[in-house]
Amino acid sequence: MNLKTLSAAAAVLALAGLAGSSTAGAVPGTVSGDGGNRIGTLRVNGDAYVKEGGLSATWVKESGNVKQVALSGNRIGVLTGDGVAWVKEGGLSATWVKEATDVKQIALSGNRIGVLKDNGEAYVKEGGLSATWVKESDKVKELELSGNRIGVITGDGVAWVKEGGLSASWVRESDNAIGIDLAGNRIGVLVGNGVAWVKEGGLSASWVREADDVIQLELSGNRIGVLKDSGDAYVKEGGLSATWVHEYTHAIQIALSGNRIGVLKGDGNARVKEGGLSATWVLEAGDVTELALS
Repeated sequence: MNLKTLSAAAAVLALAGLAGSSTAGAVPGTVSGDGGNRIGTLRVNGDAYVKEGGLSATWVKESGNVKQVALSGNRIGVLTGDGVAWVKEGGLSATWVKEATDVKQIALSGNRIGVLKDNGEAYVKEGGLSATWVKESDKVKELELSGNRIGVITGDGVAWVKEGGLSASWVRESDNAIGIDLAGNRIGVLVGNGVAWVKEGGLSASWVREADDVIQLELSGNRIGVLKDSGDAYVKEGGLSATWVHEYTHAIQIALSGNRIGVLKGDGNARVKEGGLSATWVLEAGDVTELALS
């Protein structure tokens, strides 16, 4: 979730509930995936549901009192209203493992789990669900994971990314950043004036200006999605200079994963399409406040 201005952010988050329940105060987390077949929704009443398989698969209730849901591969993560991060691995009915307390954001990617604590400290673990935490940074506002990359935005608006092991060195990517997203060898940042930038390749690659008037930027594979402050959702596929395709109007959230695109409307209806950019939308659920794809 990457937001244009604080006022725009407040408006969008209030509508979408993307930061979780009003009692939660969680920061937005990653909602886009790497091409999995799971869809997660957070409902108005705080219940988290996940389905696996086709777009018409059956929902499974995962947990109540949830303010954020995250998916990656066969892992599901939830952040509950009391600030506890839980992760399960395996089937949809696997057992939860308590990961951390005093958490305001959870992030998953492959065999890595990240948490952002209430005090601004970001931690990441690699391996099993009971692996040891490694402190990554202080004064963090957002934490993102993708493969062997970790991205953060610090309180001064600087976006940093590291690549490799958990103790690799940080590379300064952008100033005035209010959102960061990672996918493969792509890095995306949204800066304070609503401009979305994406780079591809190494951490020092050149930025390409993707779109203006953006309030959310999402990456997955060779797709880039943006949500404009007008509520219009656009996706492009291919190179960084590919042509935008208009996907939806009156959206308050967009999510990408592989050949899936998801949108959430202000009325709480979540829709997902699978295939090409012009595929048909399928209504997934109502009363949704957050949509996540694996």
